[in-house]
Amino acid sequence: MKPIEVRNQAQLITYPDSLGGDLSSLYHVLTGPLAGLFGGVHILPFYPSSGDRGFAPITYREVEPRFGTWDDIRRIGAEFDVAADLMVNHISRRSVYFQDFARRGRASEYADLFITLDKIWPDGNPPASDIARLALRRPEHPFADIIIEETGATERIWATFGGRDWVEQIDLDVNSPKTRALLEAELRHLRAQNIRIVRLDAVGYVIKKAGTSCFFVEPEIYTFFDWLRACADEIGLLLLPEVHAPFVTQRALADHGYPVYDFILPFLTLYTLFNHSSRKLCDYLRVCPRQQFTTLDCHDGIPVQPDLDGLFTPEEARPVVERLLARGANLTRLMTPPAAHPDFDAHQVNITYYSALDADDDAYLMARAIQLFAPGIPQIYYVGLLAGENDAAAVAETGERRAINRHNYTLDEIEAAIRRPVVQRLFRVIRFRNTYPAFGGIFSVLDTSEGEVGLKWEQGAAACILRVDLRTQTAHISYRTAAGAWVEERI
Repeated sequence: MKPIEVRNQAQLITYPDSLGGDLSSLYHVLTGPLAGLFGGVHILPFYPSSGDRGFAPITYREVEPRFGTWDDIRRIGAEFDVAADLMVNHISRRSVYFQDFARRGRASEYADLFITLDKIWPDGNPPASDIARLALRRPEHPFADIIIEETGATERIWATFGGRDWVEQIDLDVNSPKTRALLEAELRHLRAQNIRIVRLDAVGYVIKKAGTSCFFVEPEIYTFFDWLRACADEIGLLLLPEVHAPFVTQRALADHGYPVYDFILPFLTLYTLFNHSSRKLCDYLRVCPRQQFTTLDCHDGIPVQPDLDGLFTPEEARPVVERLLARGANLTRLMTPPAAHPDFDAHQVNITYYSALDADDDAYLMARAIQLFAPGIPQIYYVGLLAGENDAAAVAETGERRAINRHNYTLDEIEAAIRRPVVQRLFRVIRFRNTYPAFGGIFSVLDTSEGEVGLKWEQGAAACILRVDLRTQTAHISYRTAAGAWVEERI
């Protein structure tokens, strides 16, 4: 069985409680004030979790009660292509699996789910040269020491994510038959809940191999991907790997037949608008993967490193980052800056996309139009959909830098936001993208001056063109009607 096809329409990205407070409210918002805007919705983790706003799942077999029930998920899935997360790299330390391991150690029936260091280095002691190669998401190293309750022994295990002294997400050994049986069972369970797309969170870190960075280790990672895809194909699931890596890695993943995220477009669009230059954008759109999901914003920040490595020099990227910082952004840093650029450390820029463009309605609509005309399935983050501005108070209250772009909207706030002209203008462009028949046909980048962008879609008699003038900050869509006449409208 081939992977299930998804609608060639815009998708929404949202937390389960960010649009009205729970999954029931989300359904009513999707089918009420947002009706006709989305063919799918990526509901960020809705499972019981011990941290990272859902990304440390305790179990995949339950919906966090304050969000709702599986009935809510299935109801949304009956009308929309639902994407859900599977954290293939890790699980919560509070899961029954790890709790049993922490109590019984290697006598636990779940011990083989986890990565004790002797699985990678026979004596359990990684040499300093190997540690120096690791792609880190925590200071110093990705290891955590666990004192086994029944024996008092110390086990050092792999935990990619967390702080220096705090670890909530414990890595899984994807080579273990127990882990593979668990992952296959979770895929089957999610498919039974009307879920059509599974986003493979942090999948770039799943392969641990001595002497490597332990990030996107080839060819082993493709062996894992191919096994997981075979499981997904059998039950009709589309897998979407989430990998923050240079374009060459995304290109290779696409060449292996996997859909990818376009994590380059968010920064590239800002660079284009800030510099009134279309050269880099047009060159990129001519060669980017066609089987992709595009974003401008999401629950994390705007990607910079390593996603843009090889496409932007630090000298080109730094002015954009500095402008965003002046507009209220904050930075997520790399743990291991590239040796070639030790003075430039910007993993992601945390800011709402509307604030990134200084709350300029015309500039914001230009950016969204570029996204909606780019190849792939456009995913629009809920804060961006409502043209939300930076939530500095949430950052101060939670201490979480990314909270700047994670505001939870009440139903009254949603209604007020929808009435704003910038949001109504965006809704019109999204609906055009969803309904005009040329999308999904042949895409081309028109030859224009450096101060303009021209993007065209053609399918049969249908054709439409986006023209953006970067100097005057105006954008127009022209399209051929069923009667053959051309109509032009300003966005």
